[in-house]
Amino acid sequence: MTRVLVVDDQVLVRSGLSALLRATPDLDVCGEAATGEEAVELAAGKRPDVILMDIRLPGLDGVAATERILTASDEPKPKIIMLTTFDLDELVYAALRAGASGFLLKETPPERLFTAIRTIAEGDMLFAPTVTRRLIDTYLSRPSPAGADPAVLASLTNRERDVLALVGQGLSNREVADRLTVSVATVKTHLNRMMAKLGLSSRAQAVTVAYETGLIHPRRVPHADRAPL
Repeated sequence: MTRVLVVDDQVLVRSGLSALLRATPDLDVCGEAATGEEAVELAAGKRPDVILMDIRLPGLDGVAATERILTASDEPKPKIIMLTTFDLDELVYAALRAGASGFLLKETPPERLFTAIRTIAEGDMLFAPTVTRRLIDTYLSRPSPAGADPAVLASLTNRERDVLALVGQGLSNREVADRLTVSVATVKTHLNRMMAKLGLSSRAQAVTVAYETGLIHPRRVPHADRAPL
């Protein structure tokens, strides 16, 4: 059973999402929050597996709440799916760096939402197709990689670099395992070690590092137009 915390300041949206999730046998709503502050408090007390977080909240917004939750949480940390109304929302990039594991538009159909929660709970990441394209376009518009220093990758083994590069291309653990001809368990081990060395709390942050250090480049990403589910 996957425990889900629903965070949205609109009561109809929040109650609607909760009702949908409660009707799904393998998903359990462990709490609802209307503000970022409530989300931080409930995340600490309820320890959900996945949090559906509205990106725009009054007061403490979804990005700041995400950062606080992941900083304060013990392992295993909750996976956070950001819910946004606009695929061009500038807060998406801040949320990615804060450690969000995925992004969905609020208009996402129920079955896709359920699949997204299961995908995130298993440790993969997920982006709505329009958000994925926007992220890729942002990196394509840069004349050169910016942000993280390539030297930060010096602590990684060659295989950890390989895993980071493939994760950065949007591949799932199974796809990475098939590409490297190893087991999924081995991929998870390399991924966890790589994230620990780089001080990352989510797979999405690993994607950011892969781009910003120049380890991968958008023009060489084979799955840029592939739907994430």
